[in-house]
Amino acid sequence: MDSDGYVWVVDRKKDMIISGGENIYCAELENVLASHPDIAEVAVIGRADEKWGEVPIAVAAVTNDDLRIEDLGEFLTDRLARYKHPKALEIVDALPRNPAGKVLKTELRLRYGACVNVERRSASAGFTERRENRQKL
Repeated sequence: MDSDGYVWVVDRKKDMIISGGENIYCAELENVLASHPDIAEVAVIGRADEKWGEVPIAVAAVTNDDLRIEDLGEFLTDRLARYKHPKALEIVDALPRNPAGKVLKTELRLRYGACVNVERRSASAGFTERRENRQKL
């Protein structure tokens, strides 16, 4: 509620990630990531994490197959607080959609949200990246 007594709806409750006690709204992160020149479409979901409870990950269809999670970190540095940066990048050919064209986040959560282990870590930033799952959903 703001000082004038208005309540603002920012995102759906299930699209809010609580990471280390901080609220991260998927829509905010998606809007910023969508402005990256190498991202065709993107969705953000929470992934279970032993240390933070949940962390944001980006599931994206990209126009540049060389895009790395570190590149996104650099892009987001001046745009979002560090705790809001995605901790992993999942590359897909296209995001799953329903007949109305809405992204099926439920499918993304089932496929990518429960993973705790990661294949590759960037020593510099603690980011992770997985590419072997690239397939059309």
